[in-house]
Formats: sequence, C-alpha cells, structure tokens
Amino acid sequence: MKLTLPYGRTGLELELPDSVHVVRGPSETPLADPAASIAAALEDPTGTAPLRSLLHGRRRVAIIHSDITRATPNALILPPLLSELERSGVSEGDITLINATGMHRVQTKAELETLLGGAVVRRYRCVQHDARDASMLASAGRTSRGDELMVNRAWLEADFRIATGFIEPHFFAGYSGGPKAVFPGIAGEADIIRNHRASNIDHPRATWGVTEGNPVWEEMAEGARLARMDFLLNVTLDSGQRVTGVFAGDPESAHRAGCEHVKRSAMVALDGPFDVVVTSNSGYPLDQNLYQAVKGMSAAASITSDGGSIILAAACEEGLPSGSCYEELLSRFDDPESFLAALTGGAVSEAEQWQVQVQAKILVKKEVYLYSGGVSASEAGRAMLRHTADIPATLDSLMRRCGPRGRVAVLVDGPQCIPYVR
Repeated sequence: MKLTLPYGRTGLELELPDSVHVVRGPSETPLADPAASIAAALEDPTGTAPLRSLLHGRRRVAIIHSDITRATPNALILPPLLSELERSGVSEGDITLINATGMHRVQTKAELETLLGGAVVRRYRCVQHDARDASMLASAGRTSRGDELMVNRAWLEADFRIATGFIEPHFFAGYSGGPKAVFPGIAGEADIIRNHRASNIDHPRATWGVTEGNPVWEEMAEGARLARMDFLLNVTLDSGQRVTGVFAGDPESAHRAGCEHVKRSAMVALDGPFDVVVTSNSGYPLDQNLYQAVKGMSAAASITSDGGSIILAAACEEGLPSGSCYEELLSRFDDPESFLAALTGGAVSEAEQWQVQVQAKILVKKEVYLYSGGVSASEAGRAMLRHTADIPATLDSLMRRCGPRGRVAVLVDGPQCIPYVR
C-alpha cells in the first residue's frame, strides 16, 4: 500500500506491506465557515453569558495565544475575537496579546507575523512570554500546596483575561488547551519545573486523555483558576489542521466539552499490542524538533509490545534542538536506565527533564528508530535512538525478525490520533 505520513512541511510518501494495520481516527467534517462559528460561540458560549455582556465595564483585555510549536490557527481565531472586543467598546490600545511560549524560545518578528498575521502584529501590543525573566512575572497567589504561582505580569494587570488555543490529547497532561495556556503557557520557570516534576510525570494517570486524578492537569487547572482566567476560546482540528469544533465560554465547562469531542474523534481502541509501530509527529509545526517528537514516540508506545520497535518519522528542522536543556541532559547519560536511576536518586531536577523522562521510560522497554532530515545518525545515537535512512527497509528487517505472526501498525497522524489497547 502507498500512504503519506505527515512529515515536515511536505509529507513523506511510503510504500508499506498490505498487512500493516493503518490507524486513523474517525473522519470529521471541517466547519464550513470557522470564523462564523467562532463569532456564534462568542454570542452563545458554554456555561456563561455572551462575551459582550461579560466585557461590560472592563477596559484592559489580555489574550493568550499559542506559540509556533502548536498548530493552533491563531490567524483564524483572533480576528473574530478582536472584532467582538472592539464592538464591545474595548479600544485597540487596551488589548494585549501574550505569546504562551512556556519554556520554548520566543518567536522572531517574521515568525510572529506568520503566526498571527502581519496586520494583527502591527495593530496590537504583542508580548512574548519569557519564563526565565523575573521582571515579566508577578504573583497570582499560592496554590493549595502552598506554592507561589508566578505568571506573566501583563496577564494579571488586565481587567479581563481570555485564553485561546486548540485541544488535542496530551501525553502527560491528558489534553492540551484550557488551563495549559496559563500554566505552563505564561508561568514562571520554577513553577513549570515543579508541575512537571518526576513524581507527577511518573503518575499512572499522567497520560493521554486523562484529566481527573492526573496530578499534572489538576495543578494546571488550579493555576488557571488562581490566575483568574475569565473566558476560554478553544478549537479542535482534523488531521489537515482544519477547524472541526469551537468551544468557548466558562474556562472549565468549555474545555470539558472540547475534551469530550476530542475523545470521540481522536482516541481509537485497538486489539493489540503490535510488534512494530510506524508513526509520525503530525508534521510541521509539531515536528520542528526532536524534543516535540517525543509525543509521537509516546503515542506509538501505547500500543507497542514490550521488546517491540517504533519507527518515528519526524523532520526536526531545528534538530534536537541544539543548545537546549533537552540536548544537554541527553548528552549526560549513555542509556535510559542510567538517566532514570539518576532521576530516582534526585540527581536530576531541571528544565526539560520531563521529556527525557518520558523518552527514557519508553526506551527501557522498546527500541525506537528515527527517520529525520534534521537529526543526523550521530545525534540520534546521542539521544539513545537508532537511526534509519530507509523506513521500508527497516520495517522489512523488523518484520522478518518478528516472524510470520508479527503484527505491524502505522499511526498516520501521530499524536493527533491516540490509540490504546482495549
């Protein structure tokens, strides 16, 4: 069979054996007029009054938007929202857009214009969050654990606060969107490291599609309440990054409705597990670097048998990325077992250890092959991965090793469609 995996900006055509089980989520019909659907959702939101009513007497508005590592269609979402704000009497000069970078790098001017649209960047105040810049942060209060939560000062100084984004399954927060825009999106470095601590990541409910009882998500939700998120505007997307649903209104009610939608459309029960799983990281912008591509590994690992193999196709045009905490952590350890031992012993507690932790937990039970134009064979080796320059040839070798009863699956859309064994 011939199929195309999302890979980088162009896709990757593969010819695979007909016996391979192809995993896709249920087909969805994209919204015919997403902008009109967004406008309608602002007029009739979930669990609260229309946005225009809520804005009465509010002058300064802050809006969180996703950064360039996310597929959120910001240039589609923001115009109807900004129009509604201005029709409600909020002046252009009193609107601040905050780029929720979390601990990712800030965007260049050109990237920001691509992300939001040049007209939006020119007209509105745009703030790029930097979790490491103390001058950008202010206290939102203390959590039930007694921890002081620091978030972006521009957000706290606003009279009304709106978070945007898109909802998809997340490998340790359950789902993206909702409270993640605030925490980790515009939180301080220490808060993000604390939320992503090893014990949280290791919790059995810190996984795809789970919020209740998930300590990562529950701390994020508490943080968003503490930081006073007033309104949520989230969308869902299909594999072609087209809008399939709009979820606006009360932050918790709207996000819950969006998660239920995603659960039906993006989580697939399978009879498994499989001996070999081929996956992508959903293409650009999600596979910009290997750090992000750990999500594709995790999606595949959920249906790969112990001792089995994962083949991951991720363009990684930014590499690991070079100079990141993720790269530095990987360089310190020769194998996943030594990293996990150091983590258990308390020798590792720093930025991006969570990504290496998830990766290491996969690698102690499964082998991962990486096909990537942006990560060399030597770099893949330093990341404790095997490198492949030919997916069909590697798959053929693995299938011969498995024998005639071996089972193979391909996750066409990577972490945007999450399979699980019944």
